[in-house]
Amino acid sequence: MKRIAIAGALVLVAGGGFLAWQFFKPAELPDAFTKGNGRIEATEYDVSTKRATRIIKVLVKEGDLVEPGQVVVRMDTADLEADLRTSEAQLAQAREDLRRAIATVTQRESDLRRADATITQRESELLLAGQDVERAQPLLAPGAINRQEFDQYVSRRASAQAVLTQARAAKEADDAALTTARIDITFRQKAIDAAVARVQRIQTDIDDSTLKSPILGRVQVKVAQPGEVLSAGGRVLNLIDLTDVYMTFFLPTATAGRVSSGAEVRLVLDAAPHLVIPARTTFVSDVAQFTPKSVETKVEREKLMFRIKAHIPAELLKQHIRMVKTGLPGVAYVQLDPNAKWPDHLAVKLPQ
Repeated sequence: MKRIAIAGALVLVAGGGFLAWQFFKPAELPDAFTKGNGRIEATEYDVSTKRATRIIKVLVKEGDLVEPGQVVVRMDTADLEADLRTSEAQLAQAREDLRRAIATVTQRESDLRRADATITQRESELLLAGQDVERAQPLLAPGAINRQEFDQYVSRRASAQAVLTQARAAKEADDAALTTARIDITFRQKAIDAAVARVQRIQTDIDDSTLKSPILGRVQVKVAQPGEVLSAGGRVLNLIDLTDVYMTFFLPTATAGRVSSGAEVRLVLDAAPHLVIPARTTFVSDVAQFTPKSVETKVEREKLMFRIKAHIPAELLKQHIRMVKTGLPGVAYVQLDPNAKWPDHLAVKLPQ
């Protein structure tokens, strides 16, 4: 009787275990779906210094959320500010030189107009002197005028001609001076442009020394500390973009060939198995590879697999921004047939 009782108890235990396994075992996936193990990742950004300089202050800590455009690091700009003051003074001097050059052009234009008026006057005087000679010429033979008087008329005409020649030479000098003054204006303007460019370049370097977050994300690693001197391109912070989060997983060749770009995916994370997160495939590798050890078992690694990415919608991520974590392992369930209905246990379930 004792043996019968023990046997009966074993049957009851076995039966109960079978029923429990039946109740708790994962639901079978229809043929229109497949799954692969993966890990949550996000696009990373490095906040780096543009130039070699010293860190003055880091305004965030590891784990902090940052907004796009938020100031996160301030670099030393004392040398740049000194250069900026020098360049601004040089710009002011260049502008003053331009004003003087413009005034010189105005003066040269006035001199040229005066030279034109002088030439007109000298030409009139020469014309009058020539007419006097022409009128005196017939009077010389009959003795109406003597030779001395006639020579005076001729001398006045020659003097008028010389004065006109001198006036024309003076105009040519004024014209050359005006051309030089105008060239000087061009030179002064280019000097101003160069000075403005120097000021803008230095101001840009100063602005770039205030490092800002390019994304809505989280500070993942604080690479350098205040007081450290970094070379150009030196990293200060590493950020992860919390609006560009995806799971990377692997599928065997036969299954991966059925996955289309934009296919619906449901993600279930080991850390939150009660949640089902919607996603869509955004990348299917066109080259097969061996699956990394951290993702699959040794047997599965021996197969050629294709790497796939499934992105979580950015708007959904923004709604739950403080809950977004990277590095979490989980399972990606992929819809191979867009007309197939999702199993009930893979209906979307999001945190409240």
